[in-house]
Amino acid sequence: MRTVVIVMVLGLLSSCAVKSLETIACVEPRPQVCTMEFAPCCAALKDGSLKEFSSPCTACADPTVTGYVSGHCPG
Repeated sequence: MRTVVIVMVLGLLSSCAVKSLETIACVEPRPQVCTMEFAPCCAALKDGSLKEFSSPCTACADPTVTGYVSGHCPG
């Protein structure tokens, strides 16, 4: 019984720790050239991982990026 309670509590805590990002979607056509602006953003990749870019333009120029949020990636 104690093991079941511990597993349930750990499951609840781990679900609270994971946040989904409300991203701004990259649109087609993708940028070919970006200015050297520094406005960090956290991009969501097609494989579900996150990667930080120097700007939204450079993030969306990468074809593996699906969207981004302004600011640094968590963690």
